[in-house]
Amino acid sequence: MKYFLSLGSNIGDRKRNLAQALTFLKKEKVESLKISSVYETKPTDFTLQPWFFNQVVEVEADFYPEALLSLTKKIEHRMGRKPTIQKGPRIIDIDILLAETRIIRTKKLEIPHPRLEKRNFVLVPFEEISPETVHPVLNENIENLLKKSKDRSVVRLIKE
Repeated sequence: MKYFLSLGSNIGDRKRNLAQALTFLKKEKVESLKISSVYETKPTDFTLQPWFFNQVVEVEADFYPEALLSLTKKIEHRMGRKPTIQKGPRIIDIDILLAETRIIRTKKLEIPHPRLEKRNFVLVPFEEISPETVHPVLNENIENLLKKSKDRSVVRLIKE
């Protein structure tokens, strides 16, 4: 199954943390198909914290969404993520944005990811790698969602 994941980090070596998360995913047989550039982004909800590095990745994995969620939480824990303030600083955050055209609404998992269409730190890197992907609830592609976004937070490309 194909998925889109959002990766974010604002503690320690942010770029290295993103790369390490991708390495851990690969070791668990999650194949990266497309990887966006890395973007530095201003925190949106809890603003008194360091800026984030974010990217979006298209992956393929032989996991059901619930199993992939469990794997991403295990990777976050292995990398040293500890519970803090909700939306607060974190060494790594891995979110499932889309799981093909599936719509899942449980206590543990919501796909498409809620607020995906309202967050430029997700939309900008997503649009870079897959502008024509359609949000299965809103029935609009990522490129149009980004154009319509009211989010004005800073999202800047990190040059290699």
